[in-house]
Amino acid sequence: MKIELKKINIRELSKNYVDNTEEGVIGYDGKLDIRPKYQREFIYDKDQRSAVIDTVKKNFPLNVMYWNIRDDGNFEVIDGQQRTVSICQYINGDFTVDSKFFHNLQDDEQKKILDYELHIYQCSGTDSERLDWFRTINIAGEELTDQELRNAVYSGSWVSDAKRYFSKSGCAAYNISKDYVSGSPIRQDYLETAIRWISKDSIEEYMGKNQHKQNASLLWQYYQGVIVWIESTFKVKRREMKGLDWGSLYDKYKDQQLDTEKIESEIKNLILDDDVTKKGGIYPYILTRDQKHLSIRSFTDSMKSKVYEKQNGICAKCKERFELSDMDADHITPWIEGGRTVEENCQLLCKKDNRTKSDK
Repeated sequence: MKIELKKINIRELSKNYVDNTEEGVIGYDGKLDIRPKYQREFIYDKDQRSAVIDTVKKNFPLNVMYWNIRDDGNFEVIDGQQRTVSICQYINGDFTVDSKFFHNLQDDEQKKILDYELHIYQCSGTDSERLDWFRTINIAGEELTDQELRNAVYSGSWVSDAKRYFSKSGCAAYNISKDYVSGSPIRQDYLETAIRWISKDSIEEYMGKNQHKQNASLLWQYYQGVIVWIESTFKVKRREMKGLDWGSLYDKYKDQQLDTEKIESEIKNLILDDDVTKKGGIYPYILTRDQKHLSIRSFTDSMKSKVYEKQNGICAKCKERFELSDMDADHITPWIEGGRTVEENCQLLCKKDNRTKSDK
């Protein structure tokens, strides 16, 4: 692995800057790929990019940037894309700072900015060496997400095609699933979710197997299948549906014939049930019947103390006496049978008897 520190001024960096869909984002007189295929879209807001230009104007140092030397002798940005784009956009006249475009500045002010020196570490080596270094230097600006790092490690035709579906503002995945998936497409949350679903949480293994495939059409088809199944099974969209592990539910229940009207009626009742404290868990519960998804409301310490006194510390099952700390509160009539989490429906069992009951 070879790493060299170079000084490049803004005049050189911004020469023949291009930012369009077909050619990508290019600078340094066509020699620098500012947004390689595995990188995110530009995400700096107005204040962040203005802060970059203010730093340059004051001749304060910007953090060191990192470029990879490609086999053809050209470069690609490993770390510093957001700062690089901010600088080039300003020189290109895309936004103002202090109500002035770059071309509104006096000649000496422009020259000062164009002569500003950037410190660039340039590295060359094997793919694995460079990508390992990429992980290591993920230290400046907007920290990369786990999926953005994976995109770098497994960059290639498959990732590039997958990003077309999952990683752009207003992408196809966002348009069909924004009510069910949390996060942001440009921060790779939708892509990460799709791969997690199809791979059953083996994201890196799945990306490694598919890295050199021509396209990600199978992933996109699977993802669409999940969303179609959600919408055909649950007729009403609710905020509680967002961010659930829909992939695993789809895999297990997609071939079952479900009564959608009955499901909707039960969901309404559970939404209104104050004992259900985790409303998002209603959806996996409807399918699995596992009450752990609902986090049924527990009896309060006050209720436990009152019932303990009523029972004189005697376990309702084995009839032996215990300290309050050695007893658990239990529903006399189970919640599933309509029992509420109220004092009148509470009994105290010793921990052994409560565990035995729970295991049945």
